[in-house]
Amino acid sequence: MQHPWSRPLPPVSPTGAAYMVIENHGQQPDALIGVSTPIAGHAELHEHVHQGDLMKMQQIERVEIAPGDRVEFVPGGYHVMLFDLRQPLTADTAYALTLEFERAGALEVEVRVHEQPSPAADRAVHDHHGQGHHH
Repeated sequence: MQHPWSRPLPPVSPTGAAYMVIENHGQQPDALIGVSTPIAGHAELHEHVHQGDLMKMQQIERVEIAPGDRVEFVPGGYHVMLFDLRQPLTADTAYALTLEFERAGALEVEVRVHEQPSPAADRAVHDHHGQGHHH
């Protein structure tokens, strides 16, 4: 699990979204089958789909993750939708998100709220981790 994040939103926003990268380090396929968070009335897995010239969001029941594979939840792709927000997504705050996997079970992550990370900054983080530093 890498870099779970949400965009900051105005306090009046009833919905929000969470993004992350999920990696399956196991030998078996797994699937993300549900999400929940104490800060929202309910949360759903969504994807953006192109239908002709239209882009629309739809709820999906599961996201398959093959062994050794990674699935990116990004703006314009897979994402977690948060409905009936009970607290605003304010920049530089964080909230708990529980991911429910078919095989691995429940995994709680901390989602940071900040503006969308730039690809360059993201690459720098990955390069840094690739140099044998342990935190």
